[in-house]
Amino acid sequence: MTIEPQFFEARDGVRLAWREMGPETGGGKPLLLLHGLFSSGEVNWIKFGTAARVASEGYRVIMPDLRVHGSSDAPHEEEFYPPDVLVRDLEDLVAHLDLTDFDLGGFSLGARTSVRAVVAGMKPRRLILGGMGLAGLAGWQRRGKFFKRVIAEYETAKRGDDTWLSIQFMKTMKVDRIAAGHLLDSFTDTTPEMLAALTMPTLVVCGADDQDNGSAPELVAALADARLATIPGTHMSSVTQPELGEAIAAFLAA
Repeated sequence: MTIEPQFFEARDGVRLAWREMGPETGGGKPLLLLHGLFSSGEVNWIKFGTAARVASEGYRVIMPDLRVHGSSDAPHEEEFYPPDVLVRDLEDLVAHLDLTDFDLGGFSLGARTSVRAVVAGMKPRRLILGGMGLAGLAGWQRRGKFFKRVIAEYETAKRGDDTWLSIQFMKTMKVDRIAAGHLLDSFTDTTPEMLAALTMPTLVVCGADDQDNGSAPELVAALADARLATIPGTHMSSVTQPELGEAIAAFLAA
């Protein structure tokens, strides 16, 4: 299924895209879902049926392409990448769509961005954190160095290198390396103390073989009102599993 993007301008003039799926007659309970690094709303949520599964429960599933990703612009100038720029973009999309009562979630980078948005004052009714553990929120520097190597080794990595698969994904998704490097520099850490802001019901959903962002059970233990759903797969493969949509749908229906 292909859904054509819609566009809006962020506060700095950068053109950003989003896609929607939901009840044909409009309405529906809004759910914002943010994709992972180097992915897109279409690949993360639409391609493998997650968005359709959630939309079947009466939700208006809103899937932005984060800055530098998918159909959104990828400017090369550093000025377009201040700290937490993705949070600002999310705030601008919420304002553009005039959303006041909504749920929010994401996978990997999308989960990190969702947490940063709540820390910054956003108040979704419920929160969904996919592919995320406690270390992935507080220890971005380690992951950040890895993705910097992914960009640096883009032309030189060989099959079997630890950066190989990420580079192939970047190439498939046609990610702009200059813009991606600037975006990586905009990410900030969320310390365990900051997690006190996450008071809303939260689903932590993670692949059984996914340790890329640390321990999901540790993240659940650190939150005020969280539950864990373990689904099949690694960090890369869990987003392709129907169990992801089932876990999100079950959480929203509870």
